Amino acid sequence: MVNFGDVMNNPVVQTYIQKADENLGVLGYTEHGFRHCKLVADTARRVMLDLGQGEREAELASIAGYLHDIGNVIERTHHYYIGALLAMRVLREMGMGEKEVVEIASAIGSHDDANGQPVSRISAAVILADKSDVHRSRVRNPIFTKFDIHDRVNYAVEESSLDLDAGEGTITLKLTIDSEISRVMEYFEIFLSRMVLCRRAADFLSARFCLLINEAQLL
Repeated sequence: MVNFGDVMNNPVVQTYIQKADENLGVLGYTEHGFRHCKLVADTARRVMLDLGQGEREAELASIAGYLHDIGNVIERTHHYYIGALLAMRVLREMGMGEKEVVEIASAIGSHDDANGQPVSRISAAVILADKSDVHRSRVRNPIFTKFDIHDRVNYAVEESSLDLDAGEGTITLKLTIDSEISRVMEYFEIFLSRMVLCRRAADFLSARFCLLINEAQLL
């Protein structure tokens, strides 16, 4: 049975992630490399387990989370469905059963900001994990005076966490933002579609999505 460790250590996967991140760096995007992929994988697994899903389903969510951005190795705009196709090939070659392959592929293909929709518990967990990774550590532009709005908003986020309360039925994204670097409104200006997608993902998991910025509940 193919597990997360097998996928993470697969040399083809490692090459895809490294090159995909290099491509996005050239295009001026924030970090989408091994740090981001591992964080999304770990968070997706935690979402599944905290909401009472089985260990294998949580394992599949972590694999989907780790592979979700590999489509950027080819191009950015349609990276979600390219990534799904690449993941299908890699996972089949590794010997994963077809039912699990398509579960992971559909989760990867459903995570895009503009076109994504949760279609399964795994896809919902990946969406929440991916969209909650906002933090200054993702900014690669070393020159503050040349920050664009994405650099500025990410750099302003000093702390971020995704907290689940199964008893209350809530999934809360908590952010601490330095408002001298970026106004809270700028966060919504560039990330509103992500928050809408997170709300849909939480709804799919029978939970309520909340957004807490600087201790103030905004959603």
